Amino acid sequence: MSTWTVRRAALTGHALFWPIVALVALVVANTIYRPGFLAVEMKDGHLYGSLVDILRLSAPLILVALGMTLVIATGGIDLSVGSMCAISGAVACLYISKQPDQNAVGGVLVSLVLGVGLALVLGAWNGALVAVIGIQPIIATLILMVAGRGLAQLITEGQIITINSDPYKAIGVGHLLTLPLSIFIAAAVTLLIMLVTRRTALGLIIESVGGNAEASRLAGIRSGRIMFLIYVISAGCAAIAGFMITANVSSADGNAAGQWIELDAILAVVIGGTSLAGGRFSLGGTILGALLIQTLTTTVYAMNISPQTSLLFKAIVVIIVCLIQAPAFRARIAPRRPAGPAAPAVADQPKEQVPA
Repeated sequence: MSTWTVRRAALTGHALFWPIVALVALVVANTIYRPGFLAVEMKDGHLYGSLVDILRLSAPLILVALGMTLVIATGGIDLSVGSMCAISGAVACLYISKQPDQNAVGGVLVSLVLGVGLALVLGAWNGALVAVIGIQPIIATLILMVAGRGLAQLITEGQIITINSDPYKAIGVGHLLTLPLSIFIAAAVTLLIMLVTRRTALGLIIESVGGNAEASRLAGIRSGRIMFLIYVISAGCAAIAGFMITANVSSADGNAAGQWIELDAILAVVIGGTSLAGGRFSLGGTILGALLIQTLTTTVYAMNISPQTSLLFKAIVVIIVCLIQAPAFRARIAPRRPAGPAAPAVADQPKEQVPA
């Protein structure tokens, strides 16, 4: 086998190779369809362009997907993150709407604390159901997925709460150093999670719990506490994403905010190479998966395809990427190398002549 063949096999076998190929293919397709897709221009001291928009719109999904990655790494799943987004955004917008001065920074900060606080309490509820009571994660979080929407509707009284707060709006559409502020928020949370999971023992402990929770417990790891903590972290990430989603439109809709984002987050995690069975996880792969999904969504909208059918295109791309990533599928479609010439049998080899 040649050196090039070995290198090519190692490259294509890398977990992030095919998601990168899919992302590049989408960028190329957009560039062909819209020649100005890669153009970035400066207006009023801010950068604008399709690439900047993709990064800005990807920020909430990246946050939710990061929390989902840690949950899946422990062998669980969190279906309630979409409801968490709606609840945190509803709490923040409701509090701001009651203030006489909606542009007061102090009032906005209090609204953020209230939104995150309630989300952390609900995350602790999920963690208690899974880690303490022992309910299956998909059932435990499905409860809050349904009930959380009702709670968000209760907070908003079934209405869309509209606010006019520049400080809160900045979370979604504000700028810092010419770039959208939401990009910096997502980058800061990402860096914090990476530092905690890769520079401390927490990452190895999470992988150990996801690989075999019972063996981890017997080894002295308090797996229940780890799972409880991870669901709380996931809720916190979803709360920040909820602020971004509601700040983008300066309103809170308990029914629509964060709708289906839990499914996009799971897809981003899977595309990024994290196994749904738990164990090893890839935060960088999750970010790449989130960018791929948002680029695909932007592509569908740019080509004037009906939003109702965008889910179909998203499913097709995800299926193709996941199939190509699967070793069993690649083994089936990979061409088989022809077998080399067989060595002659021992019995057929001429015997050495022994002199008389």
